[in-house]
Amino acid sequence: MLPTVGEEVYQDGKTIIEEGTPGDQVYIIRSGTVEISKTIKGKKCVIATIGPEEVFGELSFFEGAKRTATARAVGDTCVEIIDGAYLDSEFGNLSPELRGILESLVKRFQQAIERAIEFSSRQEPRTQKTLSLKYADKKAVVDALTENASSNGLFINTENPLQKGEQLQIELQLPGLADPVTVKSEVVWTRKGAGEADQPNGMGIKFIEIAKEDKQTLKEYLNT
Repeated sequence: MLPTVGEEVYQDGKTIIEEGTPGDQVYIIRSGTVEISKTIKGKKCVIATIGPEEVFGELSFFEGAKRTATARAVGDTCVEIIDGAYLDSEFGNLSPELRGILESLVKRFQQAIERAIEFSSRQEPRTQKTLSLKYADKKAVVDALTENASSNGLFINTENPLQKGEQLQIELQLPGLADPVTVKSEVVWTRKGAGEADQPNGMGIKFIEIAKEDKQTLKEYLNT
C-alpha cells in the first residue's frame, strides 16, 4: 500500500485541484468518485471519471508544472495525499534509463490528451494539403510546410517546435496569391522525439487573428 500523509474529504461538486494552479501533491481515492476535466474554449471537457484506489495529480508531480486539469468530487469523496518524500525517493532510485522511459511516457500521455481534446473541439475538419509558410523563432525566420490545415489552425512539420503557449506570426503562402496571408497564431500542442512517418515532429497551431477575407480565401482553397 502506498504511504500517505493525510486525508481530505470533499462534498459533492467541490474542487480538489484546479487547472492552471501550482501544486505537486498526488492523490489516491479511498471512497467516492472524482471527475477530471479541462477547460477548452471556455467549455468544460471531461477527460475521465475515476473511483476508489485510482491515483490522480501525478502529471504535475512528474513534470514539475502547473496543474494540467481540474479534479472535482462527484458525491461525497475521500482522498489521501501520497507521501511526496516516498515518491521522490522511489523515483530517484530508478536507473537513469528507466526514469527517462517513464518521463517520456508521461509526456506522450499528456500530448495524447491535449491532441484528443484539440481534435474534439475543432469546429471544422483539417484538410490534407501541403502549404508553404514562414514564421520567426528565437533565432531566425523559418521556412516550413504544413500538410494539415483548416481555416482555424494548422500543423507545422518541424524538428524544433516552439513551446506550448508561445505566440507567433505566420506568413502562409496560398497558390494563386502574390502576397502571403499573415496570421497571428498560438502553439496549442507540440510533438518532439517521435519522428514517425504517421506522427511527425512539429506543433499544432490555432489562429488568433486572421482577416475575414483571408480566412474565407483559405477556406475556399481547402475546400477545392
